Amino acid sequence: MSESSRPGQSALASGLGQSIVMRGRKRFDRRSRLFFTNRLFRYLCIAAAGFVCLILFAILFLMFRTGILTFNYISFADFFLSAEWSPENDQYGALIFIFGTFALTALTLLISVPISLLIAVFLSVFVPPWLKNMLRPVMDLLVGIPSVVYGYLGLTVLIPLIRQVTGSGMGDGLLAAALVLTIMVLPTISRISDDAISSVPARFRDASYALGATRFQTVWRVLIPSARSGIMYAVILGMARAVGETMAVVMVIGNTAQFADSLLKPTSVLTSNIVMQISNVPFDSTWNYALYLMGFLLLIISIIMIIAIRLLQRKGSRV
Repeated sequence: MSESSRPGQSALASGLGQSIVMRGRKRFDRRSRLFFTNRLFRYLCIAAAGFVCLILFAILFLMFRTGILTFNYISFADFFLSAEWSPENDQYGALIFIFGTFALTALTLLISVPISLLIAVFLSVFVPPWLKNMLRPVMDLLVGIPSVVYGYLGLTVLIPLIRQVTGSGMGDGLLAAALVLTIMVLPTISRISDDAISSVPARFRDASYALGATRFQTVWRVLIPSARSGIMYAVILGMARAVGETMAVVMVIGNTAQFADSLLKPTSVLTSNIVMQISNVPFDSTWNYALYLMGFLLLIISIIMIIAIRLLQRKGSRV
């Protein structure tokens, strides 16, 4: 019986061996596929990130390489410290536009931040839940409205209103541009500030009330200081949008190369000057190089603001 069972045992052993080999191959193939797909996905992510960085550095390099050619024809002081902008006479002083950009940003900051902070406190502290669920989507929708719509409303509604209220002949200028930008950045600043205030732990608020503080004292001395990093993040993000805004500003600021010694005097900023003159500029000219240099300045300002945002995020995460 042992001799007759040997062929069956050998066949069984052979079948078991083949089964083990096949299972090993399947396990090896699955591991190989997983290893290959994970590596491929990793390399695709690295390539995508590198492509984005390459585009950014290419833009910076192009703007810098073209803009720096300006100083082959005019001096550094003539560009940054001169207020004479007359390309027809080879005068390319950008001080008016640089000053206008910072003045408009500062005025927008002065108007928008207190209002945005009040809206954020209202949404996070005083509003009942049903009304909060209605107002927050509305604020999110306001962010998506195109800037040209804000500019057109400012041109057709705001400027005539300013003329009527102030009695001036021209309503365009820093005030009109700052009000339009304020309306544009209000949703961004207020929503991010609202999220920052709402994320403050409830125990902070309860401890303040337990110590006898009023609601105003709790908001002013507990909630806002605790959400300071998030609020600053919102302010810088809103100002970054205000600095780079073009179409809305072009439609209401007046686009005149002169210092604004009053809020109702037409002036110009870096973005509006580039848009208004880029179509008439010869490509290989000092005029074109100067506009490229203005664009490079805007990029540097935006990068500085982005770096400030990242630093505030790290500080907030440590807190």
